[in-house]
Amino acid sequence: MVRRITKELKEHIPFTALGALTGIIITVIIVLGNVPFHISHTIFYTLHPVHVLLSALVTTAMYMRYRKGKIWVAILIGWTGSIGIATISDAIIPYLGGTLLHIPMEFEVPFIEHWWLNLLALAGIGIGYWKQTTKIPHLGHVLLSTWASLFYIMTFGKIADWIPLLPFIFLILFLAVWIPCCTSDIVYPLLFVKKEPELPSPGR
Repeated sequence: MVRRITKELKEHIPFTALGALTGIIITVIIVLGNVPFHISHTIFYTLHPVHVLLSALVTTAMYMRYRKGKIWVAILIGWTGSIGIATISDAIIPYLGGTLLHIPMEFEVPFIEHWWLNLLALAGIGIGYWKQTTKIPHLGHVLLSTWASLFYIMTFGKIADWIPLLPFIFLILFLAVWIPCCTSDIVYPLLFVKKEPELPSPGR
């Protein structure tokens, strides 16, 4: 499994770097366009819920495809693999990264502040349980998670001069997506599968 994880992480580097680059481009547009706070807030709470829904769907479907476990186990795996890992990717890592850059950050845990995110996770779990569909392109997942992480920083970070921080923001976005996305879609659900299956390619 360690070899499999290492292989998956290596294959995800180009996708993640491309996603982080688009995040930098969006940051420049936001700064130069002087986009108001409420726009960033609205975009974050559009992207993050979609991320939760899709992550729950793929995580549950991946588990059910190779294990066919009990429904309560699928719910537990789907919920922790979506709400838990999406929170790490879209909120916790961006918050920690911003704090390390000495950006005054507010900390908000989306699924606690907005309870309906749990319903979206359950909807994704239900879809993944009844129809084992995992054909959601990794690039799409990477971009979605990258932009959610970026807009968390822009929403809850209070700073005026973003441009000098762009290289560091790139690194934060890369780390916020690289391990969590690969983990939630592939590695995490397969930890509960006894036999190690042949996994789909990153471009699935």
